[in-house]
Amino acid sequence: MASTVWKGYISFGLVSVPVRLYAAAREEHVSFNQIHEVCGSRIKQQVFCPTCERVVERSELAKGYQVDRDSYVLVSGEELKTLEADSSEAMEIAQFVSLSEVDPIYYQASYYSAPEDPGRRAYGLLLQAMEKLNVAAIAKVTLHQREQIILMRPYHQGIVLHTLYFPAEVREIAEYGKSGNLTLQKPEVELAEQFIRQLTAGFAPEQYKDEYQERVLALVETKRAGQVVAGQPARPRLAPVIDLMDALKKSIAERGAATASPTLVEAGSKKGPKTATVTEAKPARRRKTG
Repeated sequence: MASTVWKGYISFGLVSVPVRLYAAAREEHVSFNQIHEVCGSRIKQQVFCPTCERVVERSELAKGYQVDRDSYVLVSGEELKTLEADSSEAMEIAQFVSLSEVDPIYYQASYYSAPEDPGRRAYGLLLQAMEKLNVAAIAKVTLHQREQIILMRPYHQGIVLHTLYFPAEVREIAEYGKSGNLTLQKPEVELAEQFIRQLTAGFAPEQYKDEYQERVLALVETKRAGQVVAGQPARPRLAPVIDLMDALKKSIAERGAATASPTLVEAGSKKGPKTATVTEAKPARRRKTG
């Protein structure tokens, strides 16, 4: 049975819906333990205090916020508990928005919501109303001792929640978005569009898998069986493309297309090809990194 991440109420107007939240997705990867290579034993990590010069028990640890070099303000768990907002027990819907207005860069983690028996009717009412109007809800909730913005939206006959980054947490990188207005040859744009159309298909996430993890597990099983691990073939070296037209035509050909369309070949062979100006959309405002 799935573990409950949060238990409380979804509140909209005078209506309160008792719900439980469950993690909707989790990262899976091959994990390794740290082993002492000399004897093959698993190591034991300890917390060491350099001032007292001894190993410290977990019961002796406290939370400290650094205010200066080697200077900390200690804060207890009880003190932090008194600061928790009302959203620790209820998430009140502040507004409804069009889902298209929320840039995916703000998405953080996803949770399924499940109503308690007394709230099933109200839960269904909220779900159907949001589906009909094609909107999502914005609210706040306290998860893992932190107040977070959340977005609720209909998903597979239920309401799924996404925690969102605060605007100040979305970083601004100086190197990003510096390409500006690019003047590209029209045939280049047309060939790029043709290649994109060739690869365009419905999103089917089940066709993707973590092939690296599979190779790691295969390596472990090979070594476990005492077999010799075969060497990996050399990876092809990538280099910046010099001739975009040639690279695009080869890409299209490799994808099974016979040749570029006659109009594109003709356009590419004309002298002084027409140009197309591509203006990149500005990303959401981000916080500068320190």
